[in-house]
Amino acid sequence: MKKKLTVLLTLAGILGTTAAVGAEDVVEKVTGYLQKDVKVLVNGQDSALTPVYIDGKAYIPVRDAATKLGYTVNYDAANQEIELDEAADLMRASGVIVSVQSKSDGNTRIELLGSTWVILNVDKTTSIKNLDGKSLTAADLKAGTQIDVEFGPVMAMSYPGQSQAVNINVQADRAVKEDTIKEVKHTDNGWQVQLGDNLILNGGKETRVMSSQGESLKWEDLKAGTKVKAYYGPFETKSLPPQSPVFLLVVQAQPIAGTPKMSPEAAQEYRDLAWAQVKEQASHITTKQDEAVVQIVSSTEVGVLPSTDEQKKLLADVQAANGAVVTVTYNTDQDELLGPLTAVFDFNTKAFIGFNVRK
Repeated sequence: MKKKLTVLLTLAGILGTTAAVGAEDVVEKVTGYLQKDVKVLVNGQDSALTPVYIDGKAYIPVRDAATKLGYTVNYDAANQEIELDEAADLMRASGVIVSVQSKSDGNTRIELLGSTWVILNVDKTTSIKNLDGKSLTAADLKAGTQIDVEFGPVMAMSYPGQSQAVNINVQADRAVKEDTIKEVKHTDNGWQVQLGDNLILNGGKETRVMSSQGESLKWEDLKAGTKVKAYYGPFETKSLPPQSPVFLLVVQAQPIAGTPKMSPEAAQEYRDLAWAQVKEQASHITTKQDEAVVQIVSSTEVGVLPSTDEQKKLLADVQAANGAVVTVTYNTDQDELLGPLTAVFDFNTKAFIGFNVRK
């Protein structure tokens, strides 16, 4: 929303003294005085603005006042108008880029995991700078890059949310390693995790432990045998094995022990069951009915949203038993915005539980 203020007596002050010469018909010289003992409050806080009194009326500088009120100021010389634009209410996040994708329109899609989980579009309007203030490009962003970002003001209603990156400040480039935890222990300085035989990671208060779907986890949730992706560094000790500070640990999906492989006939049965659930959206589906991807996964690893009380109870029972579910996934012409369409079924009863939240 834009608000406009037409310039009248303030024209000389906007354009400068020389610009007002010969413009006596639109410019009038006035005399005023600063009232330094008067405070101008914005939302109850002292704004440090000093009003000027002219003929008993108080005036304050347009640009300074607009900034305090959350507006940006643009001057339209042709129409002699000051345009006050409401400042965008941007959201902020910090974390690590976990994936980067070049899009067909020349823009870049990044997935950020940290203080929040969000998909961001980076285009030529996005300001990207390093700690020294040097301008960077989207080509400098990669998996493992730690950033602070301002984005918005609009967020797509998807999971995770999707938005436009406005300002990106690159903090560091973290090394990335995916491995299985060999040992976890609590130390005087925090936590220590050994990955395989090759690396020891030291975590402190600044370290985040999360699932790949943006859920915060506790250090106590980690144990030997857990598969994780670590974002660490940027330095390592020269000890054997080397040690390094870890910024983010992402717990990866765990295989289900003892779950049998699915036969082609069983997979096709699930495809048929799933098609009955998605046929109303068939106009958007780009995957052929008999080519949908069928997988057996842990019930704790799906982001399914049951829509009925019966489905909610079924999901709770399956998860309480640490059971398995079957997912049937279709690609659609809306994937770039919403992600694929995935139907979820109970592995034991083949009952439909719901759809995964599209991301």
